[in-house]
Amino acid sequence: MPMPNLMLLYVEDPPASARFYEALFEQPPAAVYPTYAAFESAQGWHLGLWSSKARDFVSGGSGHRAEITFLVPGDEQVLALYERWHALGVAIEQPPHHAVFGLTFVALDPDGHRIRVCTPDG
Repeated sequence: MPMPNLMLLYVEDPPASARFYEALFEQPPAAVYPTYAAFESAQGWHLGLWSSKARDFVSGGSGHRAEITFLVPGDEQVLALYERWHALGVAIEQPPHHAVFGLTFVALDPDGHRIRVCTPDG
């Protein structure tokens, strides 16, 4: 089972947030789009900044929200985890679909925390 290695933060303006984190991390983002920006660490962790105004954004929450994300090598692994978790009865908030960063789905833990599975962007 892969370990989580991407933290997504919901932000109003990803390019502006990317500039903020670039200053904090002293490192440029790996990717910047109007609705998404991403940073990579040498330790394998990633930070994604996703606009809550993005076309593909769906969340029933409000206020400060976040996701635990599993980055997997390819679309096959995204679909395999979806099938496995679905078979286990895990609640699915968003079934597999293509977003700006690729194939993805969102599951919910028993407390309603969002768990995303997707491939790395770029």
